[in-house]
Amino acid sequence: MKRHAAAAGWLSALCAGLGQWYNRQYAKGLLLVLIHAAGIYLIAAKLSPYLKGLYTLGTKGQHLEKVGKISKMVPGDHSIFMMIHGVMAALVAVLFVVIYILNIRDAVAVGRRRELEKDPRSLNSSVFPWMLLALPIIGVVFFTIMPIVFTSLIAFTNYASPNHIPPKNLVDWVGFATFHKLFNLNVWSNTFFGVMTWTFIWAVLATVTCYFGGILVALLINQQGVRFKGFWRMLFIIPYAIPQFVSLLIMRNMLNEKFGPINQYFRAFGLEGLPWLNDPIWAKVSVIVVNMWIGIPVSMVLVMGILTNIPKDLYEAADVDGASPWMKFRNITLPYVLFATAPILITQFAGNINNFNVIFLLTGGNPATMAYNNAGETDLLVTWLYKLTLDFNQYNIAAAVSILIFLFIATLAIVMYRRTRSFREEDMIQ
Repeated sequence: MKRHAAAAGWLSALCAGLGQWYNRQYAKGLLLVLIHAAGIYLIAAKLSPYLKGLYTLGTKGQHLEKVGKISKMVPGDHSIFMMIHGVMAALVAVLFVVIYILNIRDAVAVGRRRELEKDPRSLNSSVFPWMLLALPIIGVVFFTIMPIVFTSLIAFTNYASPNHIPPKNLVDWVGFATFHKLFNLNVWSNTFFGVMTWTFIWAVLATVTCYFGGILVALLINQQGVRFKGFWRMLFIIPYAIPQFVSLLIMRNMLNEKFGPINQYFRAFGLEGLPWLNDPIWAKVSVIVVNMWIGIPVSMVLVMGILTNIPKDLYEAADVDGASPWMKFRNITLPYVLFATAPILITQFAGNINNFNVIFLLTGGNPATMAYNNAGETDLLVTWLYKLTLDFNQYNIAAAVSILIFLFIATLAIVMYRRTRSFREEDMIQ
């Protein structure tokens, strides 16, 4: 009874497309045969040197060779280019294997349908959706997955200044030595754990202040008796409407310790100015306050849209029961707002962990400290990565830190999102 499925499966395993021909899907079979032949040729003739280069990362760097009486600089292997080409070749090979497996599954599935349906011409082909998705899939593989894989592989090499920077020097695979150095070598571990602690504190404070600040502003504007609501909404949305790059640079100048207008006003009243961006504590306070000024309008707009959808009869029933404003907020408003915005809150928390603009444009990670290696008091992990790569050429350490950031954010976001009420109720509906 299953002879069509078995025959089609074995034929497709022998050569992609043969099973489709057996199932009388001749156009699909021809396409898969051509893909199979092209894949075998590419892997055997074109991609194998790149795959070998990914394994070795080169055998000889840039060096001098004596030709007669003249010494000549000869270009050698460039380990990073070899890694990029090797990763691309490996992705092509993996893509070929995936198509080969899907070809077998498709042949078996169509063979099973042939056993149930008398007329093979009634079988519909599923090639068309895959043809439409082929270009986006290839784009995702080579413009999203490939950079992620390449960056992750750098963490397992010694690609760092001064001794392993191509083309003069080769890069070698070192396994987990980079992670061992990051966690156990004091010069790196102290910086990593210190910056990570501030990153987590910053993410929590920045998220909580902007979120609940937005709720507070939205509730105040929506209060009965408040006039010119449109004007107040426009006034609070202006900081978000202005490009963040411009706003942060203006705030940086305003908070300048010597020449900033804020300290000038203090001195006009006989007070000493504060070191807003030059003292470790005040610098951290400043970035949190400035981030509130930029981030509260976003939460305010979201919450104001939710407040208009809360049934008014709930508040009327609460008034009849003699509920106080705090009780109405705690039992009616806040649950509705949290239900609708919990996924957005998680997204804002993950975004604040990687909030590069506020820190880099406002403080540049400063003030500097001797306790950290290539990092300042207000540096987040993401701004530290920027310095490690562009300023100090410590690419392997930066790649290792980026992997840890990804694992932390992904795990935390999944766990937090699965605990939200909106996820549980959506899961129950499905």
